[in-house]
Amino acid sequence: MENKQESRRILDLAVSTGEVLLKNGGEIYRVQETVTRILEAYGIEDYNVYVVTNGIFATVREREEDASSMVRYVTIGDVNLQMIEDINQLSREIWEGTCSIDEAYGRLEMYKKKKLPDKWMRVLACGMGSAGFCYLFGGRLYDSAISFFLGMLLEVFLFTASRHHTSKFILNIIGSAIVTVGALVLYMAGTGIWFDKVIIGGIIPLVPGVALTTAIRDLFGGDYLSGSIRLMDALMTAICIAIGVGAAIKLFQFVTGGAVLI
Repeated sequence: MENKQESRRILDLAVSTGEVLLKNGGEIYRVQETVTRILEAYGIEDYNVYVVTNGIFATVREREEDASSMVRYVTIGDVNLQMIEDINQLSREIWEGTCSIDEAYGRLEMYKKKKLPDKWMRVLACGMGSAGFCYLFGGRLYDSAISFFLGMLLEVFLFTASRHHTSKFILNIIGSAIVTVGALVLYMAGTGIWFDKVIIGGIIPLVPGVALTTAIRDLFGGDYLSGSIRLMDALMTAICIAIGVGAAIKLFQFVTGGAVLI
């Protein structure tokens, strides 16, 4: 009984660690390697682990009386590179034998409870990212300044709407439309901005660049199911952004009688 409890505890630690890694945007191969290394580090040799984009399936000591299995459903969340780095460091220490099971559990719970940066800081970072990309895509400093404020407005909207558990696809459509309408209103007000550059910079926080890159890496790594799921999610996000921008421009053209030239 003691062996069974111990093996199940190790399995729970490995799967829970993989769950945190997967939920925060870790690649499939990284999650698979992390789970298997934790199992091996604590003496589990007979195991089977299967990881997909939104789930982890694991079994240890399948041929013995103290066999244990675990299935964990994981929702696709936002990418958190700091969390991925923390989990990777924990995994390395476990593999090197410098971290006990109890200590690993404690650190995992600490990582789960770690707070994200303050909202004002994230709003400011979103604005700076929007301004930087606007300038990178050919905008002037003046256009970048406008993108800075639109990017912050977009992040405030996302914070407010997320409280109501709205579908992220709806958020992407509305968010991109807000940025587009804001840029077009300022353009029609005679500010002289290059509204196309401003829109590009403003919607950058919505663009699924990391998700698309991860999907391609999963596909090249042979994880076709997980890669396809991530790729579909990234493409759907891109389509929603295009719908929001296109709908806002067409509506504005209709209202102004075609005054907006694309």
